[in-house]
Amino acid sequence: MVLYFTSNVVSPPALIYMGKDKFENEDLIKHGFEQDVWFHVDKLSSAHVYLRLSADQTWDNIPSALLDDLAQLVKANSIEGNKKNNLTIIYTPWANLNKNGSMDVGQVSFKNNKQVKRVYAAERINEVVNRLNKTKVEKFPDLAQEKADHDRKMRQQQRQREQEQKEQDFQQVQALKQKASDRGYGSIFDSEEMKGSSNYRNMDYDGDVDAFEEDFM
Repeated sequence: MVLYFTSNVVSPPALIYMGKDKFENEDLIKHGFEQDVWFHVDKLSSAHVYLRLSADQTWDNIPSALLDDLAQLVKANSIEGNKKNNLTIIYTPWANLNKNGSMDVGQVSFKNNKQVKRVYAAERINEVVNRLNKTKVEKFPDLAQEKADHDRKMRQQQRQREQEQKEQDFQQVQALKQKASDRGYGSIFDSEEMKGSSNYRNMDYDGDVDAFEEDFM
């Protein structure tokens, strides 16, 4: 079972989720998304809490109000940490989590310690914890299938971006060819203009415009 929460301190609202126990944490570690950020109490046992970033966010520019919500939720879901003040919460991109067969269930390390940030919870703020708990939804997702569907969607979007760039570069070459033709140069391109073409920078141009164009077809 996965527990989902919604934080309304940002717009659009942020999706937060965590596993019910350490065994589910294993599945969350395995099937996370690239835009997920992992939160945990530093040096104490706690829930593994994840933030799923929105399209305009990066892990190192999370709004402070949202970080405060996450810190409170992580603190509230740590048996020992919930009783302490001045608690340190660490967070890092999901992709920076390191897991190997020698580790205990639910245990992780980091691939790059420089990609770990900290946020602090001076004390428990019941108002925040209660607000988040009111949004809690329990689900039993197929995490592996969700991951596969997500990765497929990301690949499709990447192919679309590449195709759009390819079309844009092709149109640029066509415009340069037309400009050269209008000047009476025929198939000869002005070398300085060709240097402005991104494909000229990335592809070998030997003076044969038609062959150069075929690379786009």
